[in-house]
Amino acid sequence: MTAPETETRHVRPAPAWWPEWRAQAPVVAAVAAGGGLGATARYALTLAWPPSAGGFPWATFWTNVSGCAAMGVLMVLVTEVWAAHRLLRPFLGTGVLGGFTTFSTYAVDIRRLVDAGRPGPGLAYLAATLCAALAAVWLASAATRRLLTGRRR
Repeated sequence: MTAPETETRHVRPAPAWWPEWRAQAPVVAAVAAGGGLGATARYALTLAWPPSAGGFPWATFWTNVSGCAAMGVLMVLVTEVWAAHRLLRPFLGTGVLGGFTTFSTYAVDIRRLVDAGRPGPGLAYLAATLCAALAAVWLASAATRRLLTGRRR
């Protein structure tokens, strides 16, 4: 007998959470990759269009509004049109668009406006972003549905 035949190997069983983690690993990787792309695009936009001290944060405003519009289009496409790959929505929706849009910078921008003695523009920014983002999702999804319905006729 050779040594490997006589030795008893003790293999630990996989932890109970292992199958769930293995199943979710591709989703986590897709979200992480997409988030890196979206956050990089957002950062590039703020470098290209920096807010002036105490000025209205247009870059963040339009980033959030355009990201919400893109989310409206994406959701119509992946829920009503395409039989999308299971990683497409996590990659594009949660990853790219989640990394591109930013609630944290929005909150910091409001705080900066208020701290700069400009509570009026701060409150206007707070309300305008919320209203414009919700309108963007609704309008983009409605326009996408209308466009697709017109093409099916």
